[in-house]
Amino acid sequence: MADIAVRESSHVAYPFPLTNRLIASLPDEDYRRLSPYLRHVGLHARQTLQKHGQPIQEIVFPVGGVCSVVKTTEDGHAIELFGIGREGAVGAGVAWGLSESPADIVVQISDNGALALPLDVCKGELMRRSVLASLLSDYCRISTVQLMQASACNALHSAEQRACRWLLTTADRMQAPSFPITQELLATALGVRRPTVTLIMADLYRNGLVTYARGRMTIVDRPALLKRACECYASMSLGVTD
Repeated sequence: MADIAVRESSHVAYPFPLTNRLIASLPDEDYRRLSPYLRHVGLHARQTLQKHGQPIQEIVFPVGGVCSVVKTTEDGHAIELFGIGREGAVGAGVAWGLSESPADIVVQISDNGALALPLDVCKGELMRRSVLASLLSDYCRISTVQLMQASACNALHSAEQRACRWLLTTADRMQAPSFPITQELLATALGVRRPTVTLIMADLYRNGLVTYARGRMTIVDRPALLKRACECYASMSLGVTD
């Protein structure tokens, strides 16, 4: 675990790494009230945090890595609707009255784990209309915008454009140009078959935009990747880079 973080303004010591933006945005008084209930949990690649239709039992705040909101059809095809990183929370929909997960939430890239808050504690914050309640509601609004943009993007833009957008957004969430990735992961994110991903990655590598070795992708030429990405990157990165 990272070293204890301290806010210089109040010298309040925090027993968790404050890399989740929602938790880091809490006033000191709110954090003091919630910190006894927060627990650090490890995340593992391909771990399902919440399943479609199952009750939401806790709110999970990633402090690193990337989780995907995944929709799977009856014939077994899966596609990522949008991602969740350190800017958000898994299960935030409780702020808008949801009691069950609307999709599968799957860990795609694990890094530093997450902070988990019991559902009953979160509901108490919602009832008191606390800062956390406001933050979760705002995040739900942003997620809705991303979901709408993703729907249009998946229907109108090429797999290559969407792949470039996904790589850029993931790098933003990881705060690094290099991150672990598999072709299977990217195929799920884009809703395409692995041979399509192979062709896209080969072209990006051949043109010097990325390198790939031992399961790690590195963005080498970000400006060129931005030119190949669709305009949806700006909307899909809302809240990630702010």
